[in-house]
Amino acid sequence: MLTHTGRPEATDAAARLVAGLDAAGIVSVLPKEDIAEMRGRLAGRGDAVVAADTGVALSDCELMVVLGGDGTILRGAEWVISSDIPLLGVNLGHVGFLAEAESSEIDSIVDHVVHRSYTVEERFTIDVTLRDQGEVIWSSFAVNEVSIEKAARERMLEVVVEVDGRPLSRWACDGMLVATPTGSTAYAFSAGGPVIWPSVDALLVVPLSAHALFARPLVLGPTSRVVVELVDASQTYGVVWCDGRRSTELRTGMEIEVCQGRHRLRLARLSQSPFTDRLVNKFGLRVEGWRGTAERRVLGASAVPCPPGTDTSSRAEPARPQ
Repeated sequence: MLTHTGRPEATDAAARLVAGLDAAGIVSVLPKEDIAEMRGRLAGRGDAVVAADTGVALSDCELMVVLGGDGTILRGAEWVISSDIPLLGVNLGHVGFLAEAESSEIDSIVDHVVHRSYTVEERFTIDVTLRDQGEVIWSSFAVNEVSIEKAARERMLEVVVEVDGRPLSRWACDGMLVATPTGSTAYAFSAGGPVIWPSVDALLVVPLSAHALFARPLVLGPTSRVVVELVDASQTYGVVWCDGRRSTELRTGMEIEVCQGRHRLRLARLSQSPFTDRLVNKFGLRVEGWRGTAERRVLGASAVPCPPGTDTSSRAEPARPQ
């Protein structure tokens, strides 16, 4: 269990979750610093909580629960990305696209965990490699996006972008993103990129404030490789960020390679609601006036199924609903 201990509502929710799991005989493993922060709320539950640094192997755990916003969930992903352990996000942030439940649903979450009544959805990730003169000097991964940004506010970056071994374009820009479908609703969305359904495996390339005629977002296939080089004309440094959490300096002549990740993030789901509903709820999209369900019910009642091979060219159209 990982908690945003800077929020009292998060630590309250975590204490209630520990108590519910303890009643079912389930032990919770927490980081040592989280236990210290929550000591008052965990009083009397010494056997219900174990510190993560006391020799407990990650393989001994069957689920990771994260209580916080998307930033805390991305921190939790660092723990489980290379394992088969699914991650269940409990939202205490603003939007919380990666979260599956709200903190007000703790009793329901306990029930789902105890009875293992959740499904697991796998998400596409990306691997990031930084090379200098062909030598690998840094590598990481991203669940949302890798961002290449200028380090000096007064200067632009000059980058050359290559896709699948061929040059694509040269941009003078504030930076650029290579995002996953999961990240298409995060930084890339704010930068004008499209929303990509999480069931699609793809790479999304989004230039940031590029001074160029061709600077549209691009959706690439999952096996594509994107290479970005900081060219000499930049006369400045850049910074490479993975999910806004891990970073390194980018200097002239260095190359960043981005490709499909070796591991997938496994997210636990408590319901089967489609991504469309999640998009509508998280962004507060207006859908009043939608009559799709009623129309399908009327048309479905008036339609007569035909045997395979039947010529329906002369059949009259069913009456339209009034």
